[in-house]
Order: sequence, then C-alpha cells, then structure tokens
Amino acid sequence: MKINNSIINDAIEFRRVLHLNPELSTEEYETSKRIQEKLDEFNIPYETGYAGTGVLGIIKGEKEGGIIGIRADIDALPISETSGEEFTSLNKGVMHACGHDAHTSMLLHAGKILNENKDKIKGTILLIFQPAEELSPIGGAKRMLEDGVFDEYTPDMLLAQHVWPDLEVGKFGIMAGPIMGNSDRFKITITGSGGHASMPHSTTDAIIVANQVVSALQTIVSRNTDPMQPAVVTVGRFDAGTKHNVIAETAELEGTIRTQSDATKVLTKKRFFEIVEQVTSAMGADVEIEFYDGYPATVNDIEWAAQLKKSITNLYGEESTPALLPSLAGEDFSRFLKEYPGVYYWLGTSVGQGQKPLHNPAFRLNEDAFEYGITAMVNMAVDSLNKLAEA
Repeated sequence: MKINNSIINDAIEFRRVLHLNPELSTEEYETSKRIQEKLDEFNIPYETGYAGTGVLGIIKGEKEGGIIGIRADIDALPISETSGEEFTSLNKGVMHACGHDAHTSMLLHAGKILNENKDKIKGTILLIFQPAEELSPIGGAKRMLEDGVFDEYTPDMLLAQHVWPDLEVGKFGIMAGPIMGNSDRFKITITGSGGHASMPHSTTDAIIVANQVVSALQTIVSRNTDPMQPAVVTVGRFDAGTKHNVIAETAELEGTIRTQSDATKVLTKKRFFEIVEQVTSAMGADVEIEFYDGYPATVNDIEWAAQLKKSITNLYGEESTPALLPSLAGEDFSRFLKEYPGVYYWLGTSVGQGQKPLHNPAFRLNEDAFEYGITAMVNMAVDSLNKLAEA
C-alpha cells in the first residue's frame, strides 16, 4: 500500500507533540490519553488498562485469517534534553532519547492506513502500545501479559520496530536469531575498616578492595567466556571515600552485564559472584551483592525474519537490508518473544554527521525515516497475514 504525504506529515507532527511532552515509565498518563484520542479519531477500537497505561488497538479485516501484533513503546527517559530541536522537551529532566515518540506515532498512523483498507486484510492486527520499556528489569511487557493483553486475541506473530541511529534512512536491520542481548544489573557494597590516611596498616581500605574487584571482573570476558560469544561486564558507577585524609570504609559499585547466549549469561553470572566474594574475602572486607536479572535476549524467529526481509526487499530492494551484527543493548520486547514468535527490527534514522547515540541528551532522529517506517509496518502486516492465510 502506498502512503500519501499528508499521513507522513501528520505522523511527524504528532511525534513532535509526544516529544514535547515526554513521561517516565509507569507515568505515561497523558501519553496514553493522546494515543486513545488518536485511535478514536481513526475509528480504531481499543482496550485500556494493561500495565496501567498500556493500550491495545484492534483492527479486524473484512476477511478471516490469523492474528498479528505490532508493538510500540511509549515511555521516555530521565534525561535533560540538549538536542536543540524546536520541539525540545517541556518536561524538565525527561526526554524521548530512545525514539519511543517516533515508534508510537508511526504505529498509530500505520494503524490508520490499515483500518482504512480492511478489505485487504485477512485477519486481525493488534496495535500494542507498551509502557515502561525503559524500566529494566521490571518492564511493561511482563505486566501486559499478566494483565491478559492477549487473552482474547492470541497472536500468531509479533513485530516491533526500533529507530536505529547507526543506520542511514532507507535501511533496515533485519536478522534471524539474537538481535539484542541479555541485560542484567548489579550493585556491590564493600565494607572494610576506615581510618587515618597516614595509618593504612590499621585499616582495610574499601577503595583498594573495590579496585581489585573491578580489575578482576574484567577477566570474566578475557579469560572465562568463549571469545566467539559476545559478553560485556561494565562498572558504571564507583562511589567511595569522604575526605582526602580518610581511608574509605565503604565503596559502592554499580554496573551491568550484557551477554547474547543464555549459556554465556549463566557462566558470567556464576563467575561474577565467585570473583566478587573471593576477592573481597581475601582482602579482609565484607561484601553485599544485589543482582538483578534483566531483560532476556531478543531472539527473532527464523521463518518470520525471512518473511519480513522479503517484504522490505520487495519495497526497497536488496540493498535496503544490509548484513549487520546484533547489539548487546537490552529490550523488553524480548519477553513477548519468549511467548510468541516474532521479529524485532531496526529502522535507519541517522541524521548523518554529528549523530548522537540512543539515550544521549543530544539525540536526534531523521524524520525522513517516517515514510519508510510507516510503509514497512503497513506492508509487513498485510504480507504476514497473507502468509498465515496461505499456510
């Protein structure tokens, strides 16, 4: 189906409204209200109350068939925006720095087109507006499932599109198997024995112990995991000490572990606990570990990834789906894919020179990508239902 310019322009305008008014995870009340108002405007039936602010749009085609769902995440991040856009966030300390505003608007306007072409639809299309994607390790997907979002309409396949600043406009990242990683978090509190800086022999310096822990943790990737299986151990926060002449009694470390395979996750987690506990013990300190199992790896269905790639290449040619490597970023859509087959894919949105990454306060996306994103959603949905009808 072709997309006219007025719909593209409307989608961009609505995205800017959402960008001006971002809301944090579980607080997306006005965002949810705006989504519902748009669904009313487009005459798309919907249900509410999933995971608090989640919304489920329902488009029933004129012909019988399967059920597919397309997800858009709706929450923003606790970031103070410095993008310089004319539509910079009006909510201090909150920003759509991950493109969820674009995801939401593109899905809504793809829904509008699909709803106006129900005669071409063989089955049912669910528009899934998910809150709290950024709230790892809790997330909104699990809550939506627990609230029965698919109790009445059980999907045969699910889709999710995410803007990707590393890809130029007109390109898509579609791959079978893992595309995003396991995303776990940890907090380590080390307690030694503080004292005067001139008398270290009478203390157990928590900073020295914590330094040894940080260094030893890096051996997990360099010496324990298979070099052909991606893994990252990052300590992102190190907080210790009170004064220049006081040896620190406590130190806090926070960080994340990213892996692609479940086997590598199990090994990495096991070695993490062994190293932290044994290093601190050997140096005479106590330790408390908080470990949070986060989002599982996002693993795309092989058959459906091939179908989606076919849909995109039919639209834009083989060069539109370059060969890419997976990312170790986390994604809550993974929990949907644990229950139902589907595909998570990337939409190229690079602004070119000066592009900032996702979650950066100066992040911007190229709105020329809206034509590609909406067109892809519409055609993927129709093609996928046609595939189900032929099965």
